[in-house]
Amino acid sequence: MRIVSLLPSATEIVCSLGLADALVGISHDCDYPPEIRSRPALSQAIVTTDLPSGLIETRIRDQIHRGMSVYHLDETELARLRPDLILTQELCQVCAPSYTLVKQAAKILEAEARIASLEPTGLAGILDNILLVGEMTGTLDRARAVVDDLHRRIKAVRSAVSGRPRPRVVAIEWLDPMYVGGHWVPEMVEIAGGENIFGKTGEPSFVVEWDRVLEAQPDVVVVMPCGLDITRTRREIGLLTGLPGWKDLPAVRAGRVYLTDASAYFNRPGPRIVTGLEILAFILHPGSLSARIPAQSVEKLSSEACEPSRKP
Repeated sequence: MRIVSLLPSATEIVCSLGLADALVGISHDCDYPPEIRSRPALSQAIVTTDLPSGLIETRIRDQIHRGMSVYHLDETELARLRPDLILTQELCQVCAPSYTLVKQAAKILEAEARIASLEPTGLAGILDNILLVGEMTGTLDRARAVVDDLHRRIKAVRSAVSGRPRPRVVAIEWLDPMYVGGHWVPEMVEIAGGENIFGKTGEPSFVVEWDRVLEAQPDVVVVMPCGLDITRTRREIGLLTGLPGWKDLPAVRAGRVYLTDASAYFNRPGPRIVTGLEILAFILHPGSLSARIPAQSVEKLSSEACEPSRKP
């Protein structure tokens, strides 16, 4: 089988099923596991993440308003790779090349390839997608084993935080404008022993006014900007710390503001989303979980960084 994955989470699913050797092409965002980075990248972002957050948002919305994709797909390379299976998504126009774009590009293939769109909106859907990919690739037994292990880890988190006080949490998915986490993020917060203030499981992330955050008085703030790691997020943390009333938030006063490697553990609906759940349990209830979290996956914002005088 020859697989092209245009979605980082799908690439991680494929590799978790022992199919890395069948992966002949990936997207520009696919970076895990590290050994797949040498595969041909078939997509390219029109708007790059090295721009300021506000400008990224503006340019992406402009592309979408004009009915244009925010990605370029290399049709010539796709034809050369001759895939049997192409994995993409239709959940978010910003996250990866869409099903419609891929379907149009696939028309030039000599042989018909199966195109699968993975669109989970919660943890159950993420696990179901692993089984779906297993079924499509003839590795269903392996997929069931992967899903069983993920269920075990989810159950361990639930058990570890059971009966503990539930801090009130704001999960910030973008800094400018400020988005709060949607889809699976509210569910993750609840399972990890927190009370998610904004958003509902299964519904998209949305813009929230700063005044609403001030009124909510969160006990914990988790910063998880879509597609960004901690180093990139740290560059613009002044967008938060410079806001009026920031230093008066209970989370700031208690030193409970955290930056996360969102790209790896919170934005991608694949196997590592359960690692993200364990990271949240580590944040909300330190010492509750025996599982070790990955290095450089979370960073507590220092008291100096929390000062409102800091700028991006």
